[in-house]
Amino acid sequence: MRIGDVAAATGLTTRAVRYYEEQGLLSPGRTPSGHRTYTSADVRRLRTVSELLQAGLTVSDVQSFAHVLDTAPLGDPSGAGEPDRCDVAEVAQHRLGELDQRIARLSSIRDALASQLTNRFGDLFAPVPAPGRESASESAPSSRHGGLPDPGLTVPPRAGLDDGPRPAYSA
Repeated sequence: MRIGDVAAATGLTTRAVRYYEEQGLLSPGRTPSGHRTYTSADVRRLRTVSELLQAGLTVSDVQSFAHVLDTAPLGDPSGAGEPDRCDVAEVAQHRLGELDQRIARLSSIRDALASQLTNRFGDLFAPVPAPGRESASESAPSSRHGGLPDPGLTVPPRAGLDDGPRPAYSA
């Protein structure tokens, strides 16, 4: 199979296929004239690499356990040998820990922003609770617009600041 066929079969670009080869994640065969040739096992491996990267691992993470990529998953009825899971578990725990730290940092930034907006714009900004921090009964209609007034409504005037209603801010 040629590189264009592999790219089409995996949903990757030919450039990505070559990059994964450069990174040691794939070792295609070569014709006598030097052209790459791929097997169905190469297609399976590229799909696995792509899925792992989309799930949040880095190329470096996948490189660290590339030697077990072609083994059967745990519990596979084919009876294929079980790989050494230490590398996989260590990399996965490290990546999950990093993601937890990033989530905590972003949650803190979100809370600080919501607090600043509430302090600055008070009656114009009703903060929307972060996902997972509200119950279904606490949902407000304004949450459809990120805590801002519904663009179809007018905002009542502030006492002594203007003469009448003004249009709400639009997104």
